[in-house]
Amino acid sequence: MDKAIKILKKPLTMTLIAVFFGFIVAGIILAAAGYPPVHSLAVLFDGVFSSPKHISNVIIKSTPIILTGIGVAFAFKTGLFNIGAEGQFIMGCVASTVVGILFDFPPVIQIPLVVLAGVAAGAVYGGIAGFLKARFGIHEVLTSIMLNWIALYFSNYVCSLNRFHKPDTIGTYPINRSGYTMILGNYKTTEAGKAALAQNKFLRSTVLKTDVNVGIIIAVILAVFIWFLLYKTAKGFELRAVGFNKSAAEFSGIYVNRNILHSMLISGAICGLAASLYITGNSPHGIATLAAFENTGFNGLSVCLIAASSPIGCIFAGLLFGGLIYGGQSLQYEVGAPSEIINIVIGVIVFFVALTRIIPPLVDRFSKGGKKHD
Repeated sequence: MDKAIKILKKPLTMTLIAVFFGFIVAGIILAAAGYPPVHSLAVLFDGVFSSPKHISNVIIKSTPIILTGIGVAFAFKTGLFNIGAEGQFIMGCVASTVVGILFDFPPVIQIPLVVLAGVAAGAVYGGIAGFLKARFGIHEVLTSIMLNWIALYFSNYVCSLNRFHKPDTIGTYPINRSGYTMILGNYKTTEAGKAALAQNKFLRSTVLKTDVNVGIIIAVILAVFIWFLLYKTAKGFELRAVGFNKSAAEFSGIYVNRNILHSMLISGAICGLAASLYITGNSPHGIATLAAFENTGFNGLSVCLIAASSPIGCIFAGLLFGGLIYGGQSLQYEVGAPSEIINIVIGVIVFFVALTRIIPPLVDRFSKGGKKHD
């Protein structure tokens, strides 16, 4: 009994329970809307797992969400609510695109240059909110929301500049090919490459037909690194101490304001990394005029919540999130269910994840009641 209680109280168990109930509620909503729930959910899962191409596209879709989720999770662990991940992602995209268009060095120089441009832009943009919090005590939620809108309109302004705007489109030119990070990106555009990859069914479905890139590998490495930084280094201890109790941290000699600034710089840099890998690894390798937010950063916030702010957990939560978004297209095409159903599923899962906080007290009450009865 005690072992079962310990398992129930684990964050992973509670998250799985939340996901399960999320799909249950989704089935009820589908049935209420007149769609067969079992068949609809089967179509959803089939749209994710039925072929290597679909799995590859899910990973590609999930990668920037995983990275922005890690960025938000890092800020959460240090007591900050980085709701500005969307703006940091947009600014990272702008910087990577501009640098990728203006310069055309060999790949060994071009790729790090474009990636670092996105990282730096995201870090600076996150750092603005961190500085205002540390220096003037202005809450990061207020400043980052305003900065999100500034980023959106600044991106649209860059899209309109003659140097970057691609005629007859609403976007920019793509970055130079030397900055692409797709796996076998240049090889698969040649006739010899196409012929060689087409001979293998798996490679034809993944490498040849999708923009599979190195982003997911970097995301996994980064998640492990951020976990190590937070829990195995003195700097990570300082950052988490500030998040737990600023007064106690300051009393123990930790520079609170400096760590607030460092936290937002790192969080913004991670969101900027997500942006640069998105630009270098996915078509059309540029930015477009935005009528509204594309929600990559906001989706990262949901991923962070599902993962309970765990950097490692963001990998799996991001894959779940990306799978729901991508599989939702099949649900829409084959069943005719509106895409809003997927948003409802995601919202319900996040809602149940929030409710998992009441599970440990309930389990404790149940276990104590059982012992008294005995």
